[in-house]
Amino acid sequence: MVPTPDCGDNQIKGTMSHLRWANLILAILAAMPPLAHVLELPNKLALDGELWLAVQQNLYRGWGPFLGAPAEIGALATTLTLLVVRRANGGTQLLRVIAAMAYAAMLVAFFVFNAPVNEALNGWTSATLPSDWATYRLRWEAGHALAALMSVVALVALVRASIIEAS
Repeated sequence: MVPTPDCGDNQIKGTMSHLRWANLILAILAAMPPLAHVLELPNKLALDGELWLAVQQNLYRGWGPFLGAPAEIGALATTLTLLVVRRANGGTQLLRVIAAMAYAAMLVAFFVFNAPVNEALNGWTSATLPSDWATYRLRWEAGHALAALMSVVALVALVRASIIEAS
């Protein structure tokens, strides 16, 4: 009689593999929006106030709740889950801590820089655009630039952790 493999171990390995892949996919999705904002930064800085306001109020409507927030929160959640589940693997723990801290910093950057600007400009019209609108623009762009940097740090750390675990 041939011994049967332990299905429990195979199931755990399969679940861990799926969790790592989900984590990497969410990390990529979390990096895309802030990196796109950084790439469009030179062109947005050239816009006058009225056009900038129109872009902010129309082009970006709904993207945060649709892609940004779920991807960032999902990346943080799966990173923390892997951090707990793989705590015995000391070779990847520091990398996952770095990634988790980077995702937390992304969320803080949003609430410190972007959310107040979003809230303020939702009530503006081209007639009520304040004279210091460029300060708001700079704050909004700085928040996304910081988020982009943190998303790259997190993604690199998670890719490195996955490579270490795969080898």
